[in-house]
Amino acid sequence: MSDFKVGVIIPAAGRSSRFGLGDKLAQDVGGRPMILRSVELFTRREDVGAIVVAAPPAELDEFRARFGTQLGFHGAKIVAGGTIERWETVRNALEAIPAECSHVAVHDGARPAASEELIARVFDAARVHDAVIPGDPVTSTLKRVSAETVQAEEEDAVADLILGEISDSTKIIGRRVTGTVSREHLVAIQTPQVFRAELLRRAYAQPDLGGATDDAMLVERLGAEVIVVDGDPRNIKVTTQADLALLRALMRK
Repeated sequence: MSDFKVGVIIPAAGRSSRFGLGDKLAQDVGGRPMILRSVELFTRREDVGAIVVAAPPAELDEFRARFGTQLGFHGAKIVAGGTIERWETVRNALEAIPAECSHVAVHDGARPAASEELIARVFDAARVHDAVIPGDPVTSTLKRVSAETVQAEEEDAVADLILGEISDSTKIIGRRVTGTVSREHLVAIQTPQVFRAELLRRAYAQPDLGGATDDAMLVERLGAEVIVVDGDPRNIKVTTQADLALLRALMRK
């Protein structure tokens, strides 16, 4: 496709509540902030026509002061993201994608380790298909568990055998298994996800966007075909401190 030009959206407005203390996207990854690393994945591609970073609206000035110079050097534009759900952030950023971009890629700001090979694979497939996402086969056994928790009381005979002599403040909390989920044909979805711009705009023009955890889900609601290409297990999304430690270890190698 000779007119293939991609506008990249980097959602960076999340609260990162599971990460703990500190600004997740400002964490050092190989000498640079994580958000900058994620943006740099796309700056050397000739088929990328624009990069839009959607920042926390309540901290927009602080975000620009911290990252604006470096992001601006790469030609990235900073806009205000959403306040509650991820789809708000992407929808806001979508308005800043230039009309000359035939396609839109959405990539998590907390995935700074996506390889050049992975990005090329997704982009190449997007030249042929209107919606392309990377997925990594699920290899772990999956269990469905109860919503309510189960707490072992110390006076229970079984709990006594398990816990032994421990303090009253120690409890074992868990959930009951309600079933085992077949992992056949299951993949864990990653980013970047690439869509024909017109298709993604139609997806975000739908009246009910609630509950969408990725952009492909909204495209699926239109009844459009979404193609999955091979992902990469090293394309880690940093959600917790443990994820960050693993990412740093991988990048050192």
